[in-house]
Amino acid sequence: MMRRLFCPDDYADSAYTLDYAQLYARGYRGLIFDIDNTLVPHGAPATPEVHALFARLHAMGFRTLVLSDNSAQRVQTFLQGIDTQFINSARKPRPGAFRRAVRLLGLPKSQIVCIGDQIFTDLLGAHLSGLDGILVKYIGHDAPGPKGKRRAAEAWILAHYHMGGAS
Repeated sequence: MMRRLFCPDDYADSAYTLDYAQLYARGYRGLIFDIDNTLVPHGAPATPEVHALFARLHAMGFRTLVLSDNSAQRVQTFLQGIDTQFINSARKPRPGAFRRAVRLLGLPKSQIVCIGDQIFTDLLGAHLSGLDGILVKYIGHDAPGPKGKRRAAEAWILAHYHMGGAS
């Protein structure tokens, strides 16, 4: 049970390097994204790369939603020009906003995957809600300097995850 809560169902270098065609082939039709350190550095605006990603995903047939702990103003500003639903002030990892996201996407849980950079918010919230979760390396993971206690705990979990044979 603990492994299911804290270990990712998949792990990728970036939200931009994920094989979305493979996710679609595996039956996923809904994607829930975190913003900060998943799609852009913390507090940064959307980039052309973000716009292109969402356009490509929608063209593939995915439904998307942004789930963020940020304020409505931050999320709405970020999403200008991007056609997707959002939930702000999500209070991750509490499952309420994740359940609301499932309702908004209008898909069964088995067809939705959450993509985020934090085990203790994005991944834990997804798993507490019965959703799969893909962990991506947080933007800036290679930057020098202290990472904080949460990132140290995440590194320990990921080391054991990788030792367990998952990739």
